[in-house]
Amino acid sequence: MKTRILLLSLLLPLISFAQDRVTGHQWATRSEVIAQEGMAATSQPLATQAALDILKAGGNAIDAAIAANAVLGLVEPTGNGMGGDLYAIIWSAKDQKLYGLNASGRSPKSLTLDYFKKNGYKSIPAYGPLPVSVPGCVDGWFEMHDKFGKIPMAKVLDPAIHYAENGFPVTELIAYYMDRGTRHLKKYPNVEDVFMPNGKAPAKGEVFKNPDLANTFRMLAKDGRDAFYKGKIAKIIDKFMKEQGGFLTYEDMASHTSEWVEPVSTNYRGYDVWELPPNGQGTAALQILNILEAYDLKEMGFGSTEYIHYFTEAKKLAFEDRAKFYADMDFYDDPMDMLLSKEYAAEKRSLINPKRAGRSYDPGKIEKGNTIYLTVADKDGNMVSLIQSNYRGMGSGMCPPGLGFILQDRGELFHMDEDHANVYEPGKRPFHTIIPAFITKDGKPWVSFGLMGGAMQPQGHAQIVINLVDFGMNLQEAGDAPRIRHGGSSQPTGGKMTNGGTLYLESGIQWDELQKLLMMGHKIQWDLGGYGGYQAILWDAVNKVYYGASESRKDGQAAGY
Repeated sequence: MKTRILLLSLLLPLISFAQDRVTGHQWATRSEVIAQEGMAATSQPLATQAALDILKAGGNAIDAAIAANAVLGLVEPTGNGMGGDLYAIIWSAKDQKLYGLNASGRSPKSLTLDYFKKNGYKSIPAYGPLPVSVPGCVDGWFEMHDKFGKIPMAKVLDPAIHYAENGFPVTELIAYYMDRGTRHLKKYPNVEDVFMPNGKAPAKGEVFKNPDLANTFRMLAKDGRDAFYKGKIAKIIDKFMKEQGGFLTYEDMASHTSEWVEPVSTNYRGYDVWELPPNGQGTAALQILNILEAYDLKEMGFGSTEYIHYFTEAKKLAFEDRAKFYADMDFYDDPMDMLLSKEYAAEKRSLINPKRAGRSYDPGKIEKGNTIYLTVADKDGNMVSLIQSNYRGMGSGMCPPGLGFILQDRGELFHMDEDHANVYEPGKRPFHTIIPAFITKDGKPWVSFGLMGGAMQPQGHAQIVINLVDFGMNLQEAGDAPRIRHGGSSQPTGGKMTNGGTLYLESGIQWDELQKLLMMGHKIQWDLGGYGGYQAILWDAVNKVYYGASESRKDGQAAGY
């Protein structure tokens, strides 16, 4: 214990704020953005501006979200791209309801669990051809556009084509991750040709072009989604994967479909918080909120020992269910009604010791992953909450020739135990970490938001809701506030840890609170990263304006007009 306290004392210079603010909380990086006609918040300013350009050109929030995502696949290849998957929650102003889209891809039909076992695999590899599943992103774009889009898809893709062909200056954080990602992936074919001009990843401020990706976008603009799943792109992917010893085929691509799903929700202190059902992990955020609802978090106060303790224990309990039950519901009868019931939350809550950190849980290590999240709102009241990812940053390393993107490695998240809900099976969607979120109040839209970063996501979602509802923070403060991240509960891939896992706390939690948490048995560690990347839009129904927020942990921007 003395050693832990000594180590934490060395971190005291880090627990401070750069600048006091005249208004609001001292940790807020800036004021909220406020506008009437439209709002966009993404993790890269050029993508935000592309969304606004589409809105100003007559497109709606759905068109603008697709445009922003297409640009992000180019300017932020460290987290997303058309080789990955997509999920969205859409508020339709016309229908006055929420729609959920699961645009995640399935495992190759010719690859079986026996293959892995016969070849001595204890888990599915992180990189290379074996973890590659069907990329669902492009089909997700066209599903959204077919159902809600307003302007032609060719016009929606114009900004991405422009920047891919003419280039763009790489931003600071993305340059950092591109350097890290390409160093690891350059051993795979075509990665160096596409992402390492002159033999290295582009540095901050360097203009980067991806003409192959521009041509791919043009094929989509001309021939639609079938160009990707049944045309030239699918044939290139099929041939390349065979050459690399992979199993993803033209038939897997041609048979892919997205699925419109009903979002799931819980009511938290009068606000309905919405997530998508598994194969994603959004239900965990709702379970955390259900467990915490019985406690007076406002009275405890933000950053207090009591709040951090109860939040951490609620997270541990929710993540045990996440490890056991969350899987593709086409293959497993997921007990959603039970998991989201208030009665079940009360049973879970009774297991929390108010004075000691739980050590009887069965923990594992947190996943590593990079993602992008964006949200857009338009003058008619439509709002889109969209998240998209390759997994493990830049993905599998499988970069088909002439296309300009890397295929995802989501298949790594399958389990190898035949009795597990998330066990690998052909044609199955793997457990997914990426989750969009939405909040309504009295059946009307309030906040569209999301937060990137593996298993941080449901923890972050719950903290954003609590910051807004319990602690009364504004939209920008809610995202900038110091975050809690617990690593160590069981996960669907089967990894384990002991001793209750580790509690990671950002700069800004007071020293005396850290001491108390240590005395309660929490293992605490300071960590610079891994706390996600938040974007949000709030609808103010009284003043008829949108508020936008984008945090400083990423290169992002919220902007409106």
